[in-house]
Amino acid sequence: MISQPSSSLLARALAVEPADAIGERILDAALEQFGRTGITRSTMEDVARRAGTARVTVYRRFPTKQTLVEAVLLRECLRCLLTLDDAIAGLPALDDRIVEGFRVALGYARAHPLVGGLLEVEPQTILPFLTLHAGPATAAIREYLAGHLRAADGGSGSDTDVVAELMVRIAVSFVTAPEGCVPLRTDEEIRGFARRYLVPLAG
Repeated sequence: MISQPSSSLLARALAVEPADAIGERILDAALEQFGRTGITRSTMEDVARRAGTARVTVYRRFPTKQTLVEAVLLRECLRCLLTLDDAIAGLPALDDRIVEGFRVALGYARAHPLVGGLLEVEPQTILPFLTLHAGPATAAIREYLAGHLRAADGGSGSDTDVVAELMVRIAVSFVTAPEGCVPLRTDEEIRGFARRYLVPLAG
């Protein structure tokens, strides 16, 4: 089982220094390995083999499997936030940013090897981090989203953190339990849901 990071995941992700070429190759290999086989069943030797490097090279940069897993999570958190920023950068209206941000976030999570992938191959590992132990990840995305909401209304919204958390929890619920009466299969369905139900939350 992965232990929870003690400090803000968002702050730590934003502070991540780019790895060197070998480090990036190891992180890429670990991401692919974990998504295909699961974290529990993957070994450092598996990652080294997939990266095309010696196991000792992996250990020099990531002394334990836990540090490697955490490094992958932090990098992927940053990638997700950058993807969201790119998606909404050219949208001046808050309503449109909420709609497009929800579409991108939901699609990103469903397709991501460490979320959608592990829900298929190792749900017992990833589900606790999306439910019972979701505190750090929820706080990170809530902090990011609340910052965007405050910037849009000049910081006047008194319930901004609550609204941001509700949006995060709604998105997570559709990732972990996709079947239901709400059709969210296509981009247009996702956008329609966000415009009708999420935009009003922002007031």
